[in-house]
Amino acid sequence: YKDIIWRFDLAADLKLTIGQARKHKRLQQHRGYPDLFIAEPRGEYHGAYIELKKAGTRIYKKDGTLVADQHIREQFDILEQLRKRGYMAEFACGFDEAKRIIDGYLG
Repeated sequence: YKDIIWRFDLAADLKLTIGQARKHKRLQQHRGYPDLFIAEPRGEYHGAYIELKKAGTRIYKKDGTLVADQHIREQFDILEQLRKRGYMAEFACGFDEAKRIIDGYLG
């Protein structure tokens, strides 16, 4: 998708000094902002946000409710707010799921 405008947030994987980490934290409005934004409207959506997780990460319990992990819950809340504003917003666990979501959105 070479003509698509997108942004990927690498900050979570950066090794920052304590001072840099504090400054970065102050610059962020919300914890849990998604990793990938695709600035391409499709259908009813203004763009797409994807929160990337490593393969095998559990987001939901077997009964369909969210896991108890506080960070995943914060990320879920941000994704919900983005959906209410007209964006496609999803979790993707692993490369294959991320590719499926992106291909489905852009294809």
